Amino acid sequence: IIFMASQHAFVLSVAHVSKRFGRVEAVCDVSFQIQKGELFGLIGPDGAGKTTLLRMIATVLLPDTGTIRLLEYDAVKDYREIRCRLGYMPGRFSLYPDLTVEENLTFYATVFGTTIEENYSLISSIYKHLEPFKDRLARNLSGGMKQKLALCCALIHRPDFLILDEPTTGVDPVSRKEFWETLSQLVQHGITVLVSTPYMDEANLCHRVALMQNGKMMIIDQPSNIIASFPKPLVRITHGDAYSLYKDLQEYIHTDSVHVFGHEVHYTDKQQQPDLVSLRKFLDIKGYASASIEMITPSVEDCFMHYMGKSKMQA
Repeated sequence: IIFMASQHAFVLSVAHVSKRFGRVEAVCDVSFQIQKGELFGLIGPDGAGKTTLLRMIATVLLPDTGTIRLLEYDAVKDYREIRCRLGYMPGRFSLYPDLTVEENLTFYATVFGTTIEENYSLISSIYKHLEPFKDRLARNLSGGMKQKLALCCALIHRPDFLILDEPTTGVDPVSRKEFWETLSQLVQHGITVLVSTPYMDEANLCHRVALMQNGKMMIIDQPSNIIASFPKPLVRITHGDAYSLYKDLQEYIHTDSVHVFGHEVHYTDKQQQPDLVSLRKFLDIKGYASASIEMITPSVEDCFMHYMGKSKMQA
């Protein structure tokens, strides 16, 4: 996805924000900016600090240090103004389970002083999937349908900025695809979107992403630039016993990094160009004669593992 940066000021500016819960520093000195019309992704595993950061931006949690400016307002002092122009979809389904689909949507529209009819054009592509079930209680919806309803409720007042906390977690692949298509359409409507996800493959659907781990942002860039930053040729070794292969490769004299990806192991060499002949001999000696070896293009997940290892070395 290509995003053409505009000359407008940033709609979100986060500067040196930190948040601690007891001894745990959930967010540590985070700074980044988002321009109007961007689809920006926070990518990282559970516990990386994504939800805490989003809650601070959404004005439901106060930062310990640093400043957040959203839509030209201070997130601490001007939270009332921000909330009128913000759509927020938390990770946990938070609508009223004892209200029907239509009743939930009507309620949220009323809270924001609008109606379903007034902003129906914005949610029509999503709500058309829900309309046959408009009289069904929210608690009886499938996971994908709950997410669609939650998104409709977050959009019903036509916000300028939309925050989505892991919206596709636990959702089937078809619903995931539909959800991301919807986000692209919302950006075309002029809504800026900040979305978090633990799924590395979803990074490629964003204009820019931040790879986050242990409360820190390791890198912020376009997905293609992050992939291009991977420092060494990457080798994929496929074998039925990937874990044993991983353990043995850690003993190989030329191993720089090795990570398990399902039935595959992704390997980088200490030499700038890996010696595949020597690697083959090592595998044969160790009993992996059936293993296949091939050079591959890194994925965002490979880059995440690289930057995580780099962060540990700098710590």
